[in-house]
Amino acid sequence: MAIDPRGADLKRFLAEDDGGPFVMLNLLRFAEGKRDQYDSYAQQTATFLKRYGAELLYFGDGSTALVADPGQAWDAIVLVRYPSREVFSRMVADPDYHTVSHLRTGSLTEAVLQATTPRNV
Repeated sequence: MAIDPRGADLKRFLAEDDGGPFVMLNLLRFAEGKRDQYDSYAQQTATFLKRYGAELLYFGDGSTALVADPGQAWDAIVLVRYPSREVFSRMVADPDYHTVSHLRTGSLTEAVLQATTPRNV
């Protein structure tokens, strides 16, 4: 299972860019004993979010899965608003970001990164 986006993933992601803000849904499953490593990544990433005009909306631990098949519960959920997909792409390509991104990669066994767009109901 992929933990980090690959080149083809980023190309598809950018091809669907409407130029507007979006919220990235992060579903995370931690490797045994690696939660503290992810927390260190999250603390250090705050600098990059600010630098690129992104905003952490929510960071919480998964709890009781009310409706889910076995194995579908997640350890943590993170929601981050980015100004655009292009900005997200620049952030993850930033050489300084690469000095901390290994903490995320090494702390997870499974992840979902899914861009979301607002709907009016």
